[in-house]
Amino acid sequence: METIYLVASGDLRLSANRNCEAAQAEMEKQLIAAVEREGGKVKRAHPFDPVKGHGFIDSQKYGLEVFSRIPKDAPVIVAEAVWQYTHHVLPGLLEHRGPVLTVAN
Repeated sequence: METIYLVASGDLRLSANRNCEAAQAEMEKQLIAAVEREGGKVKRAHPFDPVKGHGFIDSQKYGLEVFSRIPKDAPVIVAEAVWQYTHHVLPGLLEHRGPVLTVAN
């Protein structure tokens, strides 16, 4: 099975992203386990930033950078465990040709 890329669009507020990081990590752990049980392979498309204290995409610019590294036809999961679903991944999704699944709390 091809790689499924996971992205996490963050809140506009740094404090909210930091506060939601633990819930996001737990949700991703459960989501990845479920995909792997079905034979899938998930790769997180962007890292945790230890300086910021979270692993969310926190700007449209960063979202475009992340999507530039994802193959255009690859499946993508947008995983959200934050208070505010923002537009940071929208520009990348507009140009993406592969299937997209949104998972949110």
